[in-house]
Amino acid sequence: MFSRVLVANRGEIALRVVRALHELGVEAVVAHSLADRDTRAVQEADIAVCIGPAQSAQSYLSIPAVIGAANAWKCEAVHPGYGFLSENSEFARACAANGLVFIGPDADVIDRMGEKSNAKQTMKAAGVPTVPGSDGEADTLEEAFAVAEEIGYPLLIKASAGGGGKGMREAWSKDELERAYTTARSESRVAFGNDAVYMERLVQKPRHVEVQVLADKFGNAIHLCERDCSVQRRHQKLIEEAPSPALTPELRQRMGEAAVRAVKEVGYTNAGTIEFLLDADGSFYFMEMNTRIQVEHPVTEQITLTDLVKEQIRIAAGEPMTIACRAPFSPCGHAFEFRINAEDTNHNFRPCPGTLKRFVVPGGPGVRVDTHAYEGYAIPPTYDSLVAKLIVWGSSREEALARAERALKEFQIEGIETTIPFHLAALQNEAFRKGEVYTDFIPTYLPGFLA
Repeated sequence: MFSRVLVANRGEIALRVVRALHELGVEAVVAHSLADRDTRAVQEADIAVCIGPAQSAQSYLSIPAVIGAANAWKCEAVHPGYGFLSENSEFARACAANGLVFIGPDADVIDRMGEKSNAKQTMKAAGVPTVPGSDGEADTLEEAFAVAEEIGYPLLIKASAGGGGKGMREAWSKDELERAYTTARSESRVAFGNDAVYMERLVQKPRHVEVQVLADKFGNAIHLCERDCSVQRRHQKLIEEAPSPALTPELRQRMGEAAVRAVKEVGYTNAGTIEFLLDADGSFYFMEMNTRIQVEHPVTEQITLTDLVKEQIRIAAGEPMTIACRAPFSPCGHAFEFRINAEDTNHNFRPCPGTLKRFVVPGGPGVRVDTHAYEGYAIPPTYDSLVAKLIVWGSSREEALARAERALKEFQIEGIETTIPFHLAALQNEAFRKGEVYTDFIPTYLPGFLA
């Protein structure tokens, strides 16, 4: 096991990693920006080192700054959390070149799975179902029309290097294709410095279901059930639950086995997520792989009684995972995660930074709150708006729903607007309570929040 690890992130995930390191008897060095000097992660760290100003490009996204901090404090490894440099293969290689262990997969695997059209071809080779679409990238408008003729409309044009809905456009007819194709390439170029796109059949009214995977260097590769992440706004998740109310045990097994095949095909190690689109008829299709821990990992921890972050650290240290003997997992109860963001839901989720004049988190049976914030903390406008994650567990979905409503009402936040009103409205929606939730849930059932 390592003796000292650098945490190269901020917010609740930085604090989450610090806690895991401390439970393993490892010293935590937190690299932070000037704007984050007062966060809980910095307060709980054994060593805190400022690596730059508030701007991410000069701090959290600066590979020299992060590597320099790790070397200066004689760290043995770096945990990248999620976002920032967590899926940056150049950073993973820089860690290796400086004698640091990157707590994640190999750089070559990040490259292979991060380029989405190549990832899709890799999954097809592994026998993982994929959405009908182009064989690789559609480099010209003529190629795009040829693919559309073959797979039919509606279709989806997606940035090969993309994520978060950027560089993604729908085309429902031949008349719409040229504009959608051109716009997707332009957005991709601006967002990712790469205008390559590929095309897929548009799966209508899908669910977004992802499978948590874990693999070590001893040949153990397992899945830890699934999460349903269908409640989204502009492809950004707001509510996640595990297990998915749409899956039968048989479908869960098939989806989990497909995810494990994907992991083995690419020689993956550490924690990752295979994301699928689930059709109404029970068909599922590979969408992408996230080569890192995810924001919503706590719901998986709740229904499998595991600590995914500690397993990440053990695997990176060259140890076998401790939970392989418990696989295959079956869900134990039901869990939800509600992202409490500093956003004004009365004004189309407008960012709402500010100082927390009151911050009282809920408690009681089955309630967990992951947060870096506290009363008096000033939420900066520079970063993601996530303030806290409310995670609730119940022995049944019905009990989890009741606890969620109770906990959301107990949450007291003053000084900023948050997404709590949206979450309470979702809990009152009949379709949500029945588990009949698709990726168009918000515009279909709660369109007032998009005004």
